[in-house]
Amino acid sequence: MTEHEKHRCGQRAQVLKALAHPTRLWMVEQLSTGERCVCEFVNEIDADFSTISRHLSLLKAAGIIADEKRGRQVIYRLVVPCILNFMSCVEAVLEERARALNSVMQEKS
Repeated sequence: MTEHEKHRCGQRAQVLKALAHPTRLWMVEQLSTGERCVCEFVNEIDADFSTISRHLSLLKAAGIIADEKRGRQVIYRLVVPCILNFMSCVEAVLEERARALNSVMQEKS
């Protein structure tokens, strides 16, 4: 593996790590429908403001979302909506895993 390939794989891993939490995945899905204020996330997630802010900061650092201050509010938006295309691939993996498990269970019966 070349240094360039290592660096590129490291960058990809950073994006995947940012998505590797149920709350952050949910936030990204919510942002796919439009901009959201931090206060909206605080109202919908059973977590305190600082926890929500940390999740949003990780997504922002990974380049998945961007923010804009509007008066006293910070509004977040999805920078790359295509990230959700990856979720259909993840769903396909889950479906295949379920099919394989079901097949094994039927063989044992």
